[in-house]
Amino acid sequence: MRRVFFSFHHQGDIQRVAQIRNSWVTKPDQADAGFVDAASWEAIKRQGDAAVKRWIDTQLNGTSVTVVLIGSETANRPWVLYEISESHNKGNGLLGIYIHNCKDLAGRTCYQGQNPFENVHYTQSGRSLASDYPVYDWVWNDGYNNMGHWIETAARQAGR
Repeated sequence: MRRVFFSFHHQGDIQRVAQIRNSWVTKPDQADAGFVDAASWEAIKRQGDAAVKRWIDTQLNGTSVTVVLIGSETANRPWVLYEISESHNKGNGLLGIYIHNCKDLAGRTCYQGQNPFENVHYTQSGRSLASDYPVYDWVWNDGYNNMGHWIETAARQAGR
């Protein structure tokens, strides 16, 4: 069973993320970490940056893959960038999934945001992580049926 950390922009994408998470937890052989509802996330944030980092670091423990759910504003969110960086540093497999084509509760989609892997760079070369980690589209690439395969591929590529 894989433990997966889900990274996403809580305020902007929680409705779309909940759809993906709910489809994920219906799979019998999967487990997830790093998902917290909006109210809990706000409570963690009120405790300060050190508390948020501790929470993220604790949630990443025992995970082998980090899935970045990419909405319109995800690429510039500081905590998402921290989660990507920490996941990369600990050797997690990483992948991104665009969620802008998922409908919110009002039936609306949003615009496609930038790939957040473009905003995280290797220390020595300065090259972005974007060329090393795949990004899929939940709707166009049939995430419901393919996310498990994407996660397994990311885990294998990371040697996990």
